[in-house]
Amino acid sequence: MDLGLTDKVALVAGGSSGIGLAIAEELAAEGAHVAIGARDPGRLAAAERAITAMARGRVHATRVDIADPEAALRWVDEVAAEFGGLHIVAVSGGTPPTGNATAFEASAYREAVDTVLMPAVQLALAALPHLRNARWGRVLLVASETAVVPIGGLALSGVSRAAIVRFAQALAADIGRDGVTVNVLAPSATRTPLLERVLAQGSADGRIEAELAAVGSKTAVGRIAQPAEIAALAAFLASERAGYITGTVQLIDGGSSVLGASSSHYTVSQEGTC
Repeated sequence: MDLGLTDKVALVAGGSSGIGLAIAEELAAEGAHVAIGARDPGRLAAAERAITAMARGRVHATRVDIADPEAALRWVDEVAAEFGGLHIVAVSGGTPPTGNATAFEASAYREAVDTVLMPAVQLALAALPHLRNARWGRVLLVASETAVVPIGGLALSGVSRAAIVRFAQALAADIGRDGVTVNVLAPSATRTPLLERVLAQGSADGRIEAELAAVGSKTAVGRIAQPAEIAALAAFLASERAGYITGTVQLIDGGSSVLGASSSHYTVSQEGTC
């Protein structure tokens, strides 16, 4: 299937690892020029090499903290200037601490909003002039299943990521006639390096396969997701073929929600998706 992404310019925040890296790789393999941004220079350099190995277009990596509004705006404008435009913005942002609603002071909720919601808002708004100028754009915001499914042990995630959904839907209504679509990806537990580190820290011997299998047993397909599976949907939503899909929340949970699965295994591991 030709997704029509050749020579499109994609900016991927959080593109050095996990789902963000997988999205960058998928878009690059489809022929898009890809700019990734992240904070860790070592991971950023490794990600740039991995993306370049499969890219059909140009690849550019920038060390940036997307929680810094001025830095985020500067990065967007620099990418658009470097590539001569901007068409796709994908944001895979921060992860808040896990815990029940009463486990946190009000300040923790404020910090979760600043860490999870505001970078997505800032980058989307910063990109809009460029997307409108192109008369073609795709905004993809990676949240988590907590944006859709209530999970008591992930209070900060639920609050901040549900807000991402409402922002995305309001934005979709506002800019659809400019040729720009806005969609949210809501994955459940995904086998990312972050998830593996979290599980290893909680394991006496560092082995994580049993915990991964336990989480996977709560899905209809019997396993957790791979980042490439989330990225495949992201690439389709970014494509020419998805021009009529906007304002949606794509729950990617392997069918755990339709099984009515217990969230007990998710309170520790689900937030390792990005």
